[in-house]
Amino acid sequence: MEILSGKQKRYLRSQGNQLPAIFSVGKNGLTKIWLGQVLDALRVHELIKISLQQSAVVDIDAAIKFIQKNSQITIAQKIGHTLLLYLPSSNPDYQKISVEVNELAH
Repeated sequence: MEILSGKQKRYLRSQGNQLPAIFSVGKNGLTKIWLGQVLDALRVHELIKISLQQSAVVDIDAAIKFIQKNSQITIAQKIGHTLLLYLPSSNPDYQKISVEVNELAH
């Protein structure tokens, strides 16, 4: 998990504002397989939204703990039942957001 400055978090929130949630957590809860799929999406997009359905067996705080314990994903924002997740891509072809985030660190 990367420690981000306030400026970096604001940038990520602004970029994620119009993103749709592409993953959800439902009655099956959180699994390593689900997390693997989230990581695959982050390798390409760097910034994604996930949402917890009303039928989810876990709450948002449990989801945050699971994600942080089992990955290097940074939680950029938590609003209601939605999380904005950030993970810099290791592939230079997909590094658009992380380049901007790194520039804001200076």
